[in-house]
Amino acid sequence: MDTSNRPDPFWGVAVFVAAARADNFTQAAERMGLTKSSVGKTIARLELALGVKLFHRTTRLTRLTADGEAYLVACTSALDEITAAQAALSSSNRVLSGRIHLDMPVAFGRRVLLPALVEITRPHPGLSLSLTFTDATSDLLQDDVDVAIRFGTLKDTSHLVARHLATQHRVICASPGYLRAMGEPVNLAEVRRHRCIVGTAKGPPLVWVVQEDGSEKRFTPPATHQMTDGEAMVDAAVSGLGLGQFAISMVREHLDAGRLKAVLQTYASAGVDIHAVWPKRAQLSPRVRYVVDELLEYASKGRFN
Repeated sequence: MDTSNRPDPFWGVAVFVAAARADNFTQAAERMGLTKSSVGKTIARLELALGVKLFHRTTRLTRLTADGEAYLVACTSALDEITAAQAALSSSNRVLSGRIHLDMPVAFGRRVLLPALVEITRPHPGLSLSLTFTDATSDLLQDDVDVAIRFGTLKDTSHLVARHLATQHRVICASPGYLRAMGEPVNLAEVRRHRCIVGTAKGPPLVWVVQEDGSEKRFTPPATHQMTDGEAMVDAAVSGLGLGQFAISMVREHLDAGRLKAVLQTYASAGVDIHAVWPKRAQLSPRVRYVVDELLEYASKGRFN
């Protein structure tokens, strides 16, 4: 496709913005180091190219028309995006500062993500962290969250950007003491007679995701104990309250130490995806971009598996 005859979409924008922010073309010319005639001709050519009048002109003042006001908003936004992009690209070799708000599940956040964030922010002592540990799904825009960590299927991403960090396998487990007292289930049907630890409608899942007959499906265990906190669910399982299903990062230490024992392993092989998500906007700030890039780098090394 021949684009040689298309006008430069950024032609005259800087002059227009300077003129719109000045009282008159003479003042704009002085600020930009141009002549008044040059500013006037540039605006005239821009108006001709756009097919609209941008300014009401008098001998002493210039005022934007309604079309000029709308065009100024668009141009200012575009210039801000370009400035932000330049800042992001040039931020890798400078010390970053400012506050970044991250929202994450309780157990994964404390056990896995917090140690990573300590390492990530160490080279930039000017960075400040606001960390929200919650198993409820927060509204990123309403709660002013820069980056959130989400487990499972993302429901509505129309206003979000998502990057995959890891896929963890799930484990169904209970304490050895509980299994000695209640017996070890060998299939999903036997789970019906067991006590189970599950989440809530606004917290960790109420259902388990399992593999059966070669396909993944949702299984609803008895909701004997319901909790809003994944860390509390793990503690409850360790204490012998019942069976629970967890991402491996939440229970790996307890399994290795013998405080929990995995059961129904052929059913619990379905993985859970972990994503970093953030509100969709033109450009991330340099500090948020840095943290996101580092999280992706950690993920590529298997640190979140």
